[in-house]
Amino acid sequence: NNKLGGDLKKIQTVGRYFIEVWKSLGMDLTNVTFLWASTEINKNPDKYWSLVMDIARHTSLARINRCQTIMGRNQSAESLPASGVMYSCMQCADIFFLRAEICQLGMDQRKVNMLAREYAEEKGRRRLVKPIILSHRMLPGLRQGQEKMSKSDPESAIFMEDTQADVNAKIKRAYCPPQIIEGNPVLEYARYLVLPRIQRLNITRRLQDGGNTTYRGWEALREDYQAGRLHPGDLKPAVASALNEILEPVRRHFKENEEARDLLA
Repeated sequence: NNKLGGDLKKIQTVGRYFIEVWKSLGMDLTNVTFLWASTEINKNPDKYWSLVMDIARHTSLARINRCQTIMGRNQSAESLPASGVMYSCMQCADIFFLRAEICQLGMDQRKVNMLAREYAEEKGRRRLVKPIILSHRMLPGLRQGQEKMSKSDPESAIFMEDTQADVNAKIKRAYCPPQIIEGNPVLEYARYLVLPRIQRLNITRRLQDGGNTTYRGWEALREDYQAGRLHPGDLKPAVASALNEILEPVRRHFKENEEARDLLA
C-alpha cells in the first residue's frame, strides 16, 4: 500500500519501534512472540501465494473495492489500482497464514477482516477457523473535521515520543468547541485515553471559574462540558497534563535504552 515508500527495512524499523513502545508502557512480554509476516511468508511462499490467489478467486472486484478504506481511500472500479486488489487479498491471507484466531485492528480495517470471515465461512469450518474480529475506535485528528489522525500531518496527532512541549502546544491548538461533544477530539482523548489509563482527569482553575475538580468517569465530564460548566480553556491543559503523564515512561525508555534510542536516529 506504499506505506513508507514500500521500504521493507523502514517498515521493520517501525515494527521494532512499536515493540519498544509496548515495553515502555509495561506490556508483559513473557509469553509473547512477535512474527514478521515477510519472514513467515518466505518460509513457505508457495502456500502463501496459493492462498492469496484462492481468496482472489472467491472474491469479486466490487467486494475488494469496499475494502479500499484499509489503504486510506475508497475508489471507483475505474480508478482502483491493481495493487489495491492484491493488498486486500494479501491482508486477508495474512490472517489465515499466520493462524490468527483473533484480529485486533482499527475500524478502518473492519471490511477486510469481515472478508476473511466470509472466506472462512465459504471454505468451511473443517478447513479454516473463522477469525474473531475486535475493532477498536479510531481517534480523530486534532484539527476540525479530521475523522482520524494522520502521520502526514504531525499537528493532527500526538506521537508516542512527542515532548511535553509538543503535547502542550498540539492540545492547545486543537479543535475544541465549547459545549460540543460530537467531533471534539480533546474530549475523545479524555474519554478513550486518559480516563481508561489513569482513571482521573484533574482540572485546575480559579475559584471564580468553579475551582479545582477531578473527573473519574466519562458521564460526569460529558455532562459538565455540555452544560458549559467546564470550559475548553480549562479542559485542554488538563488533558495535555494527563497525556504527558502517560507518555513519560515512553520518553524515558527511548532516552535511556540504547536499542530504543537508535530506532529514532
